[in-house]
Amino acid sequence: MLFGPVLARELAIAPRRSRIYIHRAAYAGVLLLVMSTAWLVLTGTQIVRDVGDLARFGGVLLQILGPLQLALAVFFSALLAAGAVAQEKDRRTLVLLLLSRLSNHELVLGKLLASLLHVVVLLAAGLPLFALSALLGGVSFAQIGRLTLVTLASVLVCGSLGSTLALWREKTFQTMALTLLVLVLWLGLGELLAAGVFGQQVAGIPAAVWATWLSPWQAGLEACRPYASTEAWRGPLGNPISVFLLGAVGISVVLNLVAVARVRAWNVAREDRPPQPAEEGDAEGLAGGPEKGDRSTLPYSGPEAGPASRESHELDLSPFSSTGRRVWDNPVLWREVRTWAYGRRMLVLRLAYLLVFAVAAGSLYWMMRGGQPLGLGQGALALLPIVLLSLVLVNAQAVTALTAERDTRALDLLLVTDLTAKEIVFGKLGGVFYNTKEMVVLPLVLCGWLGLAGAISLENLAYLAGGLAVLYVFVAVLGIHAGMTYENSRSAVATSLGTVFFLLLGVAACMRIMVAFSGSFNAQLQPFLAFMVGGGVGLYVALGAKNPSAAIALASAICPFATFYAITSFVLGSTLTVFLVTAATYGFAAAAMLIPAIYEFDVATGRTTAEEGGME
Repeated sequence: MLFGPVLARELAIAPRRSRIYIHRAAYAGVLLLVMSTAWLVLTGTQIVRDVGDLARFGGVLLQILGPLQLALAVFFSALLAAGAVAQEKDRRTLVLLLLSRLSNHELVLGKLLASLLHVVVLLAAGLPLFALSALLGGVSFAQIGRLTLVTLASVLVCGSLGSTLALWREKTFQTMALTLLVLVLWLGLGELLAAGVFGQQVAGIPAAVWATWLSPWQAGLEACRPYASTEAWRGPLGNPISVFLLGAVGISVVLNLVAVARVRAWNVAREDRPPQPAEEGDAEGLAGGPEKGDRSTLPYSGPEAGPASRESHELDLSPFSSTGRRVWDNPVLWREVRTWAYGRRMLVLRLAYLLVFAVAAGSLYWMMRGGQPLGLGQGALALLPIVLLSLVLVNAQAVTALTAERDTRALDLLLVTDLTAKEIVFGKLGGVFYNTKEMVVLPLVLCGWLGLAGAISLENLAYLAGGLAVLYVFVAVLGIHAGMTYENSRSAVATSLGTVFFLLLGVAACMRIMVAFSGSFNAQLQPFLAFMVGGGVGLYVALGAKNPSAAIALASAICPFATFYAITSFVLGSTLTVFLVTAATYGFAAAAMLIPAIYEFDVATGRTTAEEGGME
C-alpha cells in the first residue's frame, strides 16, 4: 500500500474490534438524541403551524449539529493523532518502528491515517442523520456537502498538527498541551478577525473573509449558511470555503513533510545521545531527574525504610555536587515540585499559555477601550475560552502524571515501596497544581479584572472564583482517577479528556438549544430528560464501569440534572444558585473519585479485585 503496513494493519484489525461498532452506534445515537431534544423543545415552547416553521427548524438544527460535530472532530482528531504517537514514545516502541524497514513516510502517514480512521468512521455514521435535516426543508444537500468537506479538512489538518507535535516532543503532557494551545490560538485568531479587532478590512479584504479562510470554526459556520458568500471575479477562490479547503490541505502537507524529514532526527538521534538527567524524570521513580537547584543525593526506599526514616536513608552523591539534596516527607510531591520530572521544556508551554492569556486580556482591554459599559456577556466571551482551556490542561496534566509512570513501569516501583496511598495520590495532585499554577491563577486574575472593570459585582466575583476552584479540583481528581483505573494510557487519556470535553460541550449544546427555541424554561425540562439520562449513563460508563461504586453512580446520575438546573439558573440571573449547585455537585463527584483512590488503592489501580480486597 501507498501508506505502508501501519495503516494496512489498522484497516485489517479495526473491523474486528467491537468498540468501533459501539462508538459508531453511540455517536449516531447522540446526534439523534440532540435532534429529538431540539424538536421536543420546539413543540413544547412554540406552535408549529406550517411547512415554513419546519424549514426554519431544519435550518436551526443544522446550525446546532454542524458546529457540534466540527468541535468534536477537531478535538478528537488532534487528541487521537497525538496520543497514538505519544503512546509509542512512552512505551519506547517508536524506536523499534524506526529500526524496522518502514520508511519515514510510511511511519508518519501510516500512524496519522490509522489514528484518524475512527474519526472518519464516526463522521460517516452521522452523515445520514444530517441528511434527515434536508427532508424538513430549509437545508440543502449543498450545505451538508460543504459542511462535510470543511469537517474532513479540519480533521486532516488538526490530526497532522497533533501527530507532528507528538513526534517532536518527548512528554505526553507537553504534546497534549501544545496541541491544545496551538488550536486555541488558531481558533482565537479567527474569532478576533471575525469580531473586527483588526479592522473591518485587512489588506483590502473584509475581515470576515479572512476569518473564514483561516479558521475551521468560521469556515464551518459559513458552510451552514444557506448561501455561501462568493465573489465571481475571483473564480474558484471567490468562495471563502474553497480557500479554506486549499489552505487546510496545504498546511497538512507542510506539517507532514516536516514530520517525515525530521522524524529520525527528533527521535533516534535523541536516543543515541547519553541520557540527560533532565529528561529522565518520569522513568526514575522517586529519583525523578535533577532537582531545580541541587542534586547531590537521591531518596532511598529499601525494605527497611519507614516513613519516618526516609530523610536519613539517602545515597550520598556529594562527589558530583557541593550541595545537599533533602527529600520532603512526601517524596512523590517532592519529585513533582523539586525536580524536572516533566522535562526542562515545560517553559515552552508556559510561554504559549502566557500568549493565550495575553490574547484574552487584550480582548478585554479592546472591549473596555470602546467606551461602552463592559457587560457580563461581553466579559464571558473573552474569559470563557481561557477558562475552558485551563480546565482541559489541568486534566491533561493529571492523567498523564500517572499514565507516564505506568508506561515506563515506574508505577510498579512506587507500588512496592512503603509509600502510602495518601502520599501517592496527594503528592500527584500537589504536583498537578504546582506544574499548572499559571493555568489556574491567570484565569482568576482575569476574573478579578472583570470585577474591577465593573462587569460583575463583588458577590458574583466570589461565586465565580469559588466555582472555578471546585471545577479545577474536579478535573484534577478526574485525571488521577482515569490514570489509575485504565491500564491502557490511550484509553485513560481519551476517557479523562473526553469526559471533560463532553461535559463542556453538553453545556454549550443545551444553552444553544435553549436560546434557539426561546420559551418557558420550565417547559424545557421534559424534553431534556432523555438528554440528561443519556449523559448520566455515559458518565457512569466512563468513571465507574471498571470499578463500580455507589458514590460514583450517584454522582453520575445527579451531575447532568444539576448542570441543567445551573444553566437555567444562570440564564434566569440566579448566580448564587449556580454557585451552590456547581460546588455541591462537582465537589461531591470529586470526593466520590478521591476517597476510593485513597482507601481502596489496590482496587483502584487494578492490583486486586474488590472481592479479594474484602477477603483480605
